[in-house]
Amino acid sequence: MSEALARVLSGDPAERVLDRTLRSHRDLSREGRQALKEAVFNVGLWRRRLGFLLDSPDPSPAQLLFALLHGLVGVPASDATSWAGLAAPVPLRTGTPPSLALRASLPDWLAEHFVRELGTEAEDFCAHLNVPGPITLRVNPARISREALAARLASEGVTTRPGAWSPLALHVDGARPNLYALPSLREGLFEVQDEGSQLLGLLVEARPGETVLDLCAGAGGKTLQLGAAMKDSGRLLAYDPDAERLDRLQQRASRAGLTRVQVLRAPPSPGLNADRVLADAPCSELGSLRRGPDLRFRLTPDSLSRYTAIQRDILAHAGDVVRPGGRVVYATCTVNRAENQDVVADFLRSRPDFQAVTPGAGWLPEACLQDGFLFVTPHRHGTDGFFAAVLERGTAG
Repeated sequence: MSEALARVLSGDPAERVLDRTLRSHRDLSREGRQALKEAVFNVGLWRRRLGFLLDSPDPSPAQLLFALLHGLVGVPASDATSWAGLAAPVPLRTGTPPSLALRASLPDWLAEHFVRELGTEAEDFCAHLNVPGPITLRVNPARISREALAARLASEGVTTRPGAWSPLALHVDGARPNLYALPSLREGLFEVQDEGSQLLGLLVEARPGETVLDLCAGAGGKTLQLGAAMKDSGRLLAYDPDAERLDRLQQRASRAGLTRVQVLRAPPSPGLNADRVLADAPCSELGSLRRGPDLRFRLTPDSLSRYTAIQRDILAHAGDVVRPGGRVVYATCTVNRAENQDVVADFLRSRPDFQAVTPGAGWLPEACLQDGFLFVTPHRHGTDGFFAAVLERGTAG
């Protein structure tokens, strides 16, 4: 276990380390595998707070595990000593850590960034980054209703409850099921998709018969959502610079029963005249840090500015391929004004033929809006953190 912890603490991705470790220890019991996973993930996540408890700048993996078990979980010192493989207990500090970075186990620069962005809400936001996000499903309305899907999943042993914000969302209750073994997934009845991510697709308000472009499609979760909204009619175009992800998109589209998805292997030309464009741009991904215990420690301060140039280029391209009277939805999964509001403001200064409009007018709850943009977070909405601007192009003449 110490070897696995050391690799995670040195920067290897926790998921990959855990997978390799479990493969090389196939004799572990189910309880042993779970204990290994909990140790790797929680030491990886809480390393800064554990270092504070140990009052040490460079504690060993075994000491960190002892501090986790005894200091945070409350396991008796004798048991924690034995489980961590130590010869004797290690003295731990008491009291609350003096800084947000230590309390929430974040790099100093990242905690300071969240205070700048969120002010008095930063503490609550950061606390929610340390709680795993829910498993959220998006119903495929081309195949089944949300209510009927909930009943079907219940028959397959999976209990769910409706999402609070997206009419397509179901949250899985209880222990994490093996979703990929379910016949309902193989039949294309649902996809796994965070509720905040679902809102981005809904803001496009794609309609049957239109030409709709997903400009940063990735593996296509939101592309499939757009196709269902279009009732598999019109033209649905998907572009991403990663060819392998586009290949997976084609497989998923077939499973979802969508026949009109056209994968683009090169960026679309300015003459496309799309009715609607979704530009879910690459970003620093600060809104999804709860999805991995070590993601925050693999970021560097330049993450906050690394993507702004490409984000501006993507939004400019989206503006060029949408028709007069059409709509662009610019979105990220981060909490960073430089990647969100500032990119939109620069675009609007350069393109006076566009204006920002209220996202989801008539259906999106006010609680999901901030300063005229969509802004949802783990601590306010139970979603990952997402930002979106809805930009409409004026009609020619």
